[in-house]
Amino acid sequence: MSEIQGIGRIKLHEGKLEEFNRLGARIMEVVRTQDTGTLQFEIFFNDDQTECIVLERYKDYAAFMEHGAHLGNVTAAIATMGSVTAACLSESSEELRAVLAGSGVELFTPHLSL
Repeated sequence: MSEIQGIGRIKLHEGKLEEFNRLGARIMEVVRTQDTGTLQFEIFFNDDQTECIVLERYKDYAAFMEHGAHLGNVTAAIATMGSVTAACLSESSEELRAVLAGSGVELFTPHLSL
């Protein structure tokens, strides 16, 4: 399977910014020191830091799964800090659909690209 991308949007609950920033720092440390196939992991905030966008890119399905294994417990805490919407951008496979089932992450498959 080819590259997998993820886009997440988090609208933080009031008073959760500091806690989210601590968790984000932990996530970045894990990504930098343990992930072997993560190509991109970035967090962008709006001006008043009430919402953020998370961009993720993995070289393949194995890298995507490795990241999830490293951060499963940590990222679950994000849902307690705000409302989360997320999308996975990838070619479809039975494996990927099974992993995403029930997660609330919507799968978008390629249509047009350069």
